[in-house]
Amino acid sequence: MAMTDKPKARQSQLVTTYGIGSLFPSGDQSFMIAGLDDWDERWCAEVEEPRLARSLRVRTFRAPATGKRSGDVPAIRFPTYHYCPNCRRLDRYWKFNPREMRCDDCERDLTPSRFVACCESGHIEDFPYFQWVHRGQSTTSGQHSLKLTTKGASSSLADIVISCSCGVHSHDLDGSFSPGALAQIKSCGGKRPWLPGAEDETCERPLRVLQRGSSNVWFAEVRSSISIPPWSSPNAQFVARNWTMLEHVPTTALADAVAGAIRTQHTPGLTLDGILAIVRQRKGLDPSHVPTDQELRAEEYRALIDGNDRGAHDTFQCTAVDVAADLDGIVAQVSKATRLREVRALQGFSRVTPTPTTTTRPQIAQLSQNVGHWLPATEVLGEGIFVQLDQELISDWEKSEPANARREMLAKSLKLRATESGSPGSDAPSARFLLIHSLAHALLKELSLDAGYPVGSLRERIYADPDQAGVLIYTASSDAAGSLGGLAALADGRRFARVLRSAISRASWCSNDPVCSESGPSGTDGLNLASCHACLLLPETSCEHRNIFLDRVALVGTIDAPLSGALHKVLG
Repeated sequence: MAMTDKPKARQSQLVTTYGIGSLFPSGDQSFMIAGLDDWDERWCAEVEEPRLARSLRVRTFRAPATGKRSGDVPAIRFPTYHYCPNCRRLDRYWKFNPREMRCDDCERDLTPSRFVACCESGHIEDFPYFQWVHRGQSTTSGQHSLKLTTKGASSSLADIVISCSCGVHSHDLDGSFSPGALAQIKSCGGKRPWLPGAEDETCERPLRVLQRGSSNVWFAEVRSSISIPPWSSPNAQFVARNWTMLEHVPTTALADAVAGAIRTQHTPGLTLDGILAIVRQRKGLDPSHVPTDQELRAEEYRALIDGNDRGAHDTFQCTAVDVAADLDGIVAQVSKATRLREVRALQGFSRVTPTPTTTTRPQIAQLSQNVGHWLPATEVLGEGIFVQLDQELISDWEKSEPANARREMLAKSLKLRATESGSPGSDAPSARFLLIHSLAHALLKELSLDAGYPVGSLRERIYADPDQAGVLIYTASSDAAGSLGGLAALADGRRFARVLRSAISRASWCSNDPVCSESGPSGTDGLNLASCHACLLLPETSCEHRNIFLDRVALVGTIDAPLSGALHKVLG
């Protein structure tokens, strides 16, 4: 590429923001991150997390290459259509000067097309300019040179005109973003440009026109897991790094093999007995059982409740603290997690419409042509606070009529979205989830103010299955802001009681009230109730559910019925 500097992105962004199949802007150019078939795993450091790996049916994870030596994450140019801002010629970039990305006639740098066409199966292709301008008209043989011009009257799509040298009538782009705009022009070609050389798939989903920089061109499907005992110990990390060798060592020779291996290690916390116990446990796992995300969360939930303060070198250190007396019957347990490790892995992606968080088996675009043994991932080390609510309080509230009424409003919104988009419907989250998720957002905002962390460096983790009622707020930043210690310190006694009381107090009002609390379904596809940017919404890095399924009313009730909120007692 004709650039003095290579495009740059943070390593974590190549999993969550600019992962495989996404469009990466770099100056005036546009690229698409290529699939795993083109990655050189020699430059990708291994990231171990056995629980999550088994769940995703891979052996291990690897972090994206840093590019410090010769390893880079591969990318291709996309969209392929570019135009010259001077002569307005519109064509594939290789028909200009592809080495310098310039128009030979005008000596001007090319500009990539602003528009792409996607479908909900993850396919993407260039906007069909040729078919658009020739629609309803007979296509004559001979030279076809497209031009993209603007009238200069406004910035609307009606101001962008596509013309062809063959003499057909010119067409502007007005109406091209309508859901059925391409239905009579072109069907989805099943194209997967992030997999160079891959055959086109058969696809019957309609194409949607989007701006290449819009957020719904690419939705990451990220799975994450907290490292918990025994897999968080130095012994387990040693076994994970050497598992391909250890799994084939006979039981009778295992002790000698391990003893010889750890003599050269200088890692604190390694013990022969501990390593042997982990090997036996890992060999005893049922290879046919693939744990679900719900099972992984259940294990984490139990580990957070049980705690772990053994071993200074363990990456999971969590200790229960005293709960203030005035929170009795509201909060069952508060724990400070002084050390946490989270692994986030990209398993696929979707386009146009995000995969609903309530879908158990999402249909997602694949990251490679061939089934691989690893996925891209990053690890984050930090701290956090775990809060377990009183189970009886939550159970009683979710059986109430107000709770069921709020959930039913979301169920209607989900049904309407499925009808309008033609995509499979999904179940509404439980009233319990709606409550705990809303509390997580309120707590996260308040903890950010008290702990001094930027809101975007904190993250939520929801535990809201029928036998669960917990939330983990933890640092999500991989830089120095992730482990300053100020967050876990707020778990202690009166400090947390003050934080919770202030969070619920803030949630009881919003600068957009009464509109925010009384307007009904709002936000993306009407999947929020009483929530907006002035009260509950968070940066996209902080919410694991894309800022949907939120409701302040579930926490504090309404002005007319304040007792209908599950946590109204916190305000006294």
